[in-house]
Amino acid sequence: MSRRYHKRVLSKNNAELYEDVIKKRGLNTGMLMYTTPELKHPSVEEISDFNLEAHRWRVGDRFYKLASAYYDDQKLWWVIALFNKTPTEGHVKPGDLIYIPLPVDKVLRTLGF
Repeated sequence: MSRRYHKRVLSKNNAELYEDVIKKRGLNTGMLMYTTPELKHPSVEEISDFNLEAHRWRVGDRFYKLASAYYDDQKLWWVIALFNKTPTEGHVKPGDLIYIPLPVDKVLRTLGF
């Protein structure tokens, strides 16, 4: 179900930073890499179309565990993180209230996936 690379563009990277890697791999024209996606947070109107499940963050919680429980796919952890504007678990502390947007298919469509 994870469509993380859906609609992502491959481009050749010849950046000086990767020069050693390019040589080690025997590549003459650079490495193929996915471009960075431009993700947007859903608008208030778009959010009103979602069902939001409130979750009080506890010690031991992880985005991938929540994604597995709510979406049956731990690879969709980033949807919960993006929706809550919390890039990592380090940005959430016990007692914080986060929201799980549902249904995941509608959320992914809204995000452009």
